[in-house]
Amino acid sequence: MSNLIAIAYPDMSTAQQVAANLNEARKGHLVELDDLVLVEHRDNGKIKLHQPSMASTGALGGAAWGGLIGLLFLVPFFGMAIGAATGAAAGAMSDVGVDDNFMKELGENLQPGNVALVALVRNANMEKLLADVKIPGTIIHSSLDEESETALAEALAKAGSSAP
Repeated sequence: MSNLIAIAYPDMSTAQQVAANLNEARKGHLVELDDLVLVEHRDNGKIKLHQPSMASTGALGGAAWGGLIGLLFLVPFFGMAIGAATGAAAGAMSDVGVDDNFMKELGENLQPGNVALVALVRNANMEKLLADVKIPGTIIHSSLDEESETALAEALAKAGSSAP
């Protein structure tokens, strides 16, 4: 089962940095994400959802498998191309994640200019992730258990202080 976590940040560049940090944690196998979206409440009052493409992840995995299969049949580049295309198509076709209507409602409750990072987390090494939190934020929604949510809130609060 996945946990839904939404954290508010003061601006888009801060939220994008946190998203990049989460992506690095994903690459390091510290977290498995089902979805990651930035919900922006623009100064003009409009809500904009920024969703990173999951197709690139599918294409990369597909290319690796396609290359391996291609090597078996002595046509590695053709296999990689077919695998990448299949992986990208599968990634684009699967709309797994947080409901867009929920995210728009969440965005309506943000102050203009603020951005919420919404993550659907399947699995995480909380101890290592919390130790790596460097950017402060405010939890605005969570399906975490009380203990995990408190630990996350404390890590987000400590990230803003200069004390060791």
